[in-house]
Amino acid sequence: MTTALLTHADCLMHVTPDGHPEQVARLEHVLHALEGMDLKRVTAPLAAEDDILRVHPASYLADLRRNLPADGLHTIDADTYLSPGSLHAAFRAAGASVRAVDMVLSGEVQNAFCAIRPPGHHAETDTAMGFCLFGNAALAAKHALDHHGLKRVAVVDFDVHHGNGTQDLLWDEARALVITSQQMPLWPGTGRADETGAHDTILNLPLPPGSGGAEMRRVYQQDAFPRLRAFKPDLIVISAGFDAHASDPLAQLYWKTEDFAWITAQICAIAAEICGGRVVSVLEGGYDLAALAASARAHVDELMKAPS
Repeated sequence: MTTALLTHADCLMHVTPDGHPEQVARLEHVLHALEGMDLKRVTAPLAAEDDILRVHPASYLADLRRNLPADGLHTIDADTYLSPGSLHAAFRAAGASVRAVDMVLSGEVQNAFCAIRPPGHHAETDTAMGFCLFGNAALAAKHALDHHGLKRVAVVDFDVHHGNGTQDLLWDEARALVITSQQMPLWPGTGRADETGAHDTILNLPLPPGSGGAEMRRVYQQDAFPRLRAFKPDLIVISAGFDAHASDPLAQLYWKTEDFAWITAQICAIAAEICGGRVVSVLEGGYDLAALAASARAHVDELMKAPS
Protein backbone atom coordinates (compact mmCIF):
# COMPACT_ATOMS: atom_id res chain seq x y z
CA MET A 1 0.00 0.00 0.00
CA THR A 2 1.13 3.55 -0.67
CA THR A 3 0.69 7.09 0.55
CA ALA A 4 -0.70 9.70 -1.81
CA LEU A 5 0.42 13.33 -1.90
CA LEU A 6 -2.25 15.61 -3.31
CA THR A 7 -1.44 19.21 -4.20
CA HIS A 8 -1.72 21.76 -7.00
CA ALA A 9 0.24 24.81 -8.10
CA ASP A 10 -3.00 26.82 -7.89
CA CYS A 11 -2.65 26.68 -4.10
CA LEU A 12 0.34 29.00 -4.51
CA MET A 13 -1.91 31.59 -6.15
CA HIS A 14 -3.64 32.53 -2.89
CA VAL A 15 -1.70 35.66 -1.96
CA THR A 16 -1.64 37.44 1.40
CA PRO A 17 -0.07 40.77 2.41
CA ASP A 18 3.68 41.04 2.95
CA GLY A 19 4.57 39.77 6.41
CA HIS A 20 1.42 37.69 6.75
CA PRO A 21 2.17 34.34 8.46
CA GLU A 22 -0.01 32.31 6.07
CA GLN A 23 2.19 32.94 3.06
CA VAL A 24 2.93 31.24 -0.24
CA ALA A 25 6.34 30.15 1.10
CA ARG A 26 4.64 27.80 3.57
CA LEU A 27 3.50 25.42 0.85
CA GLU A 28 6.75 25.83 -1.08
CA HIS A 29 8.72 24.71 1.99
CA VAL A 30 6.43 21.74 2.61
CA LEU A 31 6.68 20.55 -0.98
CA HIS A 32 10.44 20.96 -0.98
CA ALA A 33 10.66 18.90 2.22
CA LEU A 34 8.68 16.09 0.59
CA GLU A 35 10.86 15.90 -2.51
CA GLY A 36 12.43 12.51 -3.06
CA MET A 37 9.91 10.63 -0.92
CA ASP A 38 8.28 7.58 -2.52
CA LEU A 39 4.76 9.00 -2.72
CA LYS A 40 1.96 8.62 -5.23
CA ARG A 41 1.83 12.21 -6.46
CA VAL A 42 -1.62 13.33 -7.51
CA THR A 43 -2.77 16.60 -9.07
CA ALA A 44 -5.58 17.94 -6.92
CA PRO A 45 -8.82 18.49 -8.86
CA LEU A 46 -11.15 21.41 -8.39
CA ALA A 47 -13.91 20.53 -5.96
CA ALA A 48 -17.39 20.41 -7.40
CA GLU A 49 -19.71 23.09 -6.11
CA ASP A 50 -21.88 20.34 -4.60
CA ASP A 51 -18.89 19.28 -2.50
CA ILE A 52 -18.60 22.76 -1.01
CA LEU A 53 -22.34 22.88 -0.38
CA ARG A 54 -22.12 19.84 1.89
CA VAL A 55 -20.78 22.17 4.58
CA HIS A 56 -21.28 25.77 3.41
CA PRO A 57 -24.49 27.43 2.13
CA ALA A 58 -24.80 28.76 -1.40
CA SER A 59 -25.08 32.30 -0.02
CA TYR A 60 -21.61 32.02 1.52
CA LEU A 61 -20.08 30.85 -1.73
CA ALA A 62 -21.84 33.70 -3.55
CA ASP A 63 -20.41 36.22 -1.07
CA LEU A 64 -16.86 34.96 -1.68
CA ARG A 65 -17.32 35.18 -5.43
CA ARG A 66 -18.78 38.67 -5.19
CA ASN A 67 -15.86 39.89 -3.07
CA LEU A 68 -13.10 38.24 -5.10
CA PRO A 69 -10.88 41.09 -6.37
CA ALA A 70 -9.79 41.38 -9.97
CA ASP A 71 -6.45 42.64 -8.63
CA GLY A 72 -5.00 43.52 -5.25
CA LEU A 73 -6.54 42.19 -2.05
CA HIS A 74 -9.97 42.15 -0.45
CA THR A 75 -9.93 42.17 3.36
CA ILE A 76 -12.42 39.80 4.99
CA ASP A 77 -11.13 40.43 8.51
CA ALA A 78 -7.84 41.40 10.14
CA ASP A 79 -6.36 37.97 9.36
CA THR A 80 -8.16 36.74 6.25
CA TYR A 81 -7.84 37.97 2.68
CA LEU A 82 -8.95 37.26 -0.85
CA SER A 83 -6.61 37.73 -3.80
CA PRO A 84 -7.54 37.07 -7.44
CA GLY A 85 -6.36 33.44 -7.16
CA SER A 86 -7.76 32.69 -3.71
CA LEU A 87 -11.03 31.05 -4.65
CA HIS A 88 -9.39 28.83 -7.25
CA ALA A 89 -6.84 27.81 -4.62
CA ALA A 90 -9.61 27.08 -2.11
CA PHE A 91 -11.46 24.91 -4.64
CA ARG A 92 -8.21 22.98 -5.24
CA ALA A 93 -7.71 22.54 -1.49
CA ALA A 94 -11.24 21.23 -1.10
CA GLY A 95 -10.84 19.10 -4.20
CA ALA A 96 -7.67 17.54 -2.81
CA SER A 97 -9.53 16.61 0.37
CA VAL A 98 -12.39 14.99 -1.56
CA ARG A 99 -10.09 13.14 -3.97
CA ALA A 100 -7.98 11.87 -1.07
CA VAL A 101 -11.08 10.36 0.54
CA ASP A 102 -12.03 8.72 -2.75
CA MET A 103 -8.56 7.23 -3.19
CA VAL A 104 -8.31 5.90 0.35
CA LEU A 105 -11.81 4.44 0.45
CA SER A 106 -11.37 2.76 -2.96
CA GLY A 107 -8.19 1.07 -1.74
CA GLU A 108 -6.06 2.82 -4.35
CA VAL A 109 -3.82 4.04 -1.52
CA GLN A 110 -3.76 3.33 2.20
CA ASN A 111 -3.55 6.95 3.30
CA ALA A 112 -3.05 10.42 1.88
CA PHE A 113 -1.63 13.84 2.71
CA CYS A 114 -3.11 16.97 1.15
CA ALA A 115 -0.44 19.69 0.86
CA ILE A 116 -2.83 22.58 0.37
CA ARG A 117 -3.61 26.16 1.17
CA PRO A 118 -5.55 28.13 2.19
CA PRO A 119 -6.07 26.03 5.31
CA GLY A 120 -9.59 25.25 6.47
CA HIS A 121 -10.30 24.42 10.09
CA HIS A 122 -11.34 27.96 11.15
CA ALA A 123 -13.90 28.44 8.36
CA GLU A 124 -17.35 28.33 9.94
CA THR A 125 -20.62 27.62 8.17
CA ASP A 126 -20.97 31.09 6.66
CA THR A 127 -17.87 32.88 7.96
CA ALA A 128 -14.34 32.93 6.53
CA MET A 129 -11.81 33.58 9.29
CA GLY A 130 -8.40 32.65 10.64
CA PHE A 131 -6.80 32.47 7.16
CA CYS A 132 -9.46 29.89 6.11
CA LEU A 133 -12.12 29.86 3.39
CA PHE A 134 -13.54 26.31 3.13
CA GLY A 135 -13.67 23.69 5.92
CA ASN A 136 -11.51 21.07 4.20
CA ALA A 137 -11.42 18.49 7.00
CA ALA A 138 -15.14 18.73 7.70
CA LEU A 139 -15.82 18.60 3.98
CA ALA A 140 -13.74 15.41 3.69
CA ALA A 141 -15.66 13.85 6.58
CA LYS A 142 -19.04 14.76 5.11
CA HIS A 143 -18.01 13.45 1.67
CA ALA A 144 -17.06 10.13 3.25
CA LEU A 145 -20.35 9.94 5.14
CA ASP A 146 -22.79 11.21 2.53
CA HIS A 147 -21.20 10.16 -0.77
CA HIS A 148 -19.52 6.91 0.31
CA GLY A 149 -22.07 5.95 2.94
CA LEU A 150 -19.68 5.41 5.83
CA LYS A 151 -21.33 4.99 9.21
CA ARG A 152 -18.76 6.91 11.26
CA VAL A 153 -15.82 9.24 10.58
CA ALA A 154 -13.43 10.81 13.09
CA VAL A 155 -11.51 14.07 12.72
CA VAL A 156 -8.36 14.52 14.83
CA ASP A 157 -7.04 18.10 14.87
CA PHE A 158 -3.69 18.77 16.55
CA ASP A 159 -3.21 22.33 15.28
CA VAL A 160 -2.25 24.70 18.10
CA HIS A 161 -5.34 26.84 17.46
CA HIS A 162 -8.79 25.44 18.09
CA GLY A 163 -10.58 24.16 14.99
CA ASN A 164 -13.66 26.26 15.62
CA GLY A 165 -14.75 25.87 12.01
CA THR A 166 -14.63 22.09 12.03
CA GLN A 167 -16.47 22.12 15.35
CA ASP A 168 -19.15 24.42 13.93
CA LEU A 169 -19.56 22.46 10.68
CA LEU A 170 -19.84 19.09 12.46
CA TRP A 171 -21.59 20.22 15.68
CA ASP A 172 -24.88 18.55 14.70
CA GLU A 173 -23.33 15.53 12.93
CA ALA A 174 -23.81 12.44 15.11
CA ARG A 175 -21.78 10.32 12.67
CA ALA A 176 -18.61 12.40 13.12
CA LEU A 177 -16.34 12.44 16.17
CA VAL A 178 -14.19 15.57 16.42
CA ILE A 179 -11.12 15.39 18.68
CA THR A 180 -9.18 18.64 18.85
CA SER A 181 -6.28 19.71 21.05
CA GLN A 182 -5.30 23.36 21.30
CA GLN A 183 -3.46 25.84 23.44
CA MET A 184 -5.81 27.65 25.77
CA PRO A 185 -6.02 30.56 26.20
CA LEU A 186 -5.30 31.46 22.58
CA TRP A 187 -7.15 32.77 19.53
CA PRO A 188 -9.96 32.11 18.57
CA GLY A 189 -11.01 31.61 22.20
CA THR A 190 -13.19 28.54 21.63
CA GLY A 191 -12.39 24.94 22.45
CA ARG A 192 -13.38 24.56 26.10
CA ALA A 193 -13.83 21.05 27.44
CA ASP A 194 -17.55 21.69 27.94
CA GLU A 195 -18.10 22.28 24.20
CA THR A 196 -19.23 18.75 23.33
CA GLY A 197 -21.59 19.12 20.36
CA ALA A 198 -25.25 18.30 19.89
CA HIS A 199 -24.59 14.55 20.16
CA ASP A 200 -21.60 14.49 22.55
CA THR A 201 -19.31 13.82 19.60
CA ILE A 202 -16.85 16.69 20.16
CA LEU A 203 -13.88 16.23 22.48
CA ASN A 204 -11.87 19.38 23.19
CA LEU A 205 -8.48 18.97 24.85
CA PRO A 206 -7.18 22.36 26.05
CA LEU A 207 -3.43 22.50 26.66
CA PRO A 208 -1.81 25.19 28.84
CA PRO A 209 0.72 27.67 27.42
CA GLY A 210 4.25 26.55 28.08
CA SER A 211 3.43 22.84 27.96
CA GLY A 212 5.25 20.50 25.63
CA GLY A 213 5.16 17.07 24.08
CA ALA A 214 4.95 15.20 27.37
CA GLU A 215 1.67 16.89 28.31
CA MET A 216 0.30 16.34 24.82
CA ARG A 217 1.16 12.63 24.89
CA ARG A 218 -0.44 12.20 28.30
CA VAL A 219 -3.70 13.87 27.24
CA TYR A 220 -3.94 11.92 24.01
CA GLN A 221 -3.19 8.59 25.68
CA GLN A 222 -5.56 9.28 28.58
CA ASP A 223 -8.49 10.90 26.76
CA ALA A 224 -8.25 11.07 22.97
CA PHE A 225 -7.14 7.60 21.96
CA PRO A 226 -9.64 5.67 24.16
CA ARG A 227 -12.45 7.84 22.78
CA LEU A 228 -11.23 7.28 19.22
CA ARG A 229 -11.11 3.50 19.69
CA ALA A 230 -14.54 3.44 21.29
CA PHE A 231 -16.09 5.40 18.42
CA LYS A 232 -14.70 2.92 15.84
CA PRO A 233 -14.68 5.22 12.82
CA ASP A 234 -14.50 3.83 9.29
CA LEU A 235 -12.03 6.60 8.36
CA ILE A 236 -9.84 9.04 10.27
CA VAL A 237 -9.29 12.58 8.93
CA ILE A 238 -6.34 14.50 10.40
CA SER A 239 -6.20 18.29 10.54
CA ALA A 240 -2.42 18.46 10.51
CA GLY A 241 -1.33 21.80 11.91
CA PHE A 242 2.32 22.11 12.89
CA ASP A 243 2.13 25.39 14.81
CA ALA A 244 2.40 23.72 18.23
CA HIS A 245 6.12 23.46 17.44
CA ALA A 246 8.41 25.21 19.90
CA SER A 247 9.76 27.42 17.08
CA ASP A 248 6.37 28.67 15.91
CA PRO A 249 5.85 32.43 16.39
CA LEU A 250 2.06 32.39 16.89
CA ALA A 251 1.68 30.27 20.04
CA GLN A 252 3.39 29.04 23.17
CA LEU A 253 3.39 25.25 23.07
CA TYR A 254 6.73 23.50 22.91
CA TRP A 255 6.29 20.38 20.80
CA LYS A 256 9.29 19.06 18.91
CA THR A 257 9.38 17.49 15.47
CA GLU A 258 9.39 14.02 17.02
CA ASP A 259 6.13 14.82 18.81
CA PHE A 260 4.39 15.25 15.45
CA ALA A 261 5.92 11.95 14.32
CA TRP A 262 4.67 10.29 17.53
CA ILE A 263 1.08 11.50 17.29
CA THR A 264 0.91 10.56 13.61
CA ALA A 265 2.24 7.07 14.32
CA GLN A 266 -0.28 6.62 17.14
CA ILE A 267 -3.22 7.69 14.99
CA CYS A 268 -2.09 5.40 12.18
CA ALA A 269 -1.73 2.47 14.58
CA ILE A 270 -5.28 3.01 15.83
CA ALA A 271 -6.49 3.30 12.24
CA ALA A 272 -4.88 -0.06 11.50
CA GLU A 273 -6.78 -1.57 14.44
CA ILE A 274 -10.22 -0.23 13.61
CA CYS A 275 -10.54 0.93 9.99
CA GLY A 276 -7.97 -0.82 7.82
CA GLY A 277 -5.44 1.97 8.24
CA ARG A 278 -7.56 4.45 6.31
CA VAL A 279 -6.33 7.99 7.04
CA VAL A 280 -6.65 11.28 5.16
CA SER A 281 -4.52 14.19 6.40
CA VAL A 282 -4.99 17.82 5.38
CA LEU A 283 -2.48 20.60 6.03
CA GLU A 284 -3.57 23.33 8.43
CA GLY A 285 -1.22 25.72 10.28
CA GLY A 286 2.52 26.00 10.90
CA TYR A 287 4.26 29.35 10.51
CA ASP A 288 7.95 28.85 11.21
CA LEU A 289 9.04 27.70 7.77
CA ALA A 290 11.86 25.40 8.85
CA ALA A 291 9.82 23.80 11.65
CA LEU A 292 6.83 23.41 9.33
CA ALA A 293 8.93 21.68 6.68
CA ALA A 294 10.62 19.31 9.13
CA SER A 295 7.38 18.47 10.93
CA ALA A 296 5.44 17.88 7.72
CA ARG A 297 8.15 15.53 6.47
CA ALA A 298 8.10 13.61 9.77
CA HIS A 299 4.30 13.41 9.55
CA VAL A 300 4.35 12.06 5.99
CA ASP A 301 7.17 9.66 6.84
CA GLU A 302 4.96 8.11 9.52
CA LEU A 303 2.04 7.89 7.09
CA MET A 304 4.32 5.98 4.72
CA LYS A 305 5.40 3.58 7.48
CA ALA A 306 1.88 3.03 8.80
CA PRO A 307 0.58 -0.51 9.24
CA SER A 308 -2.46 -1.56 7.26
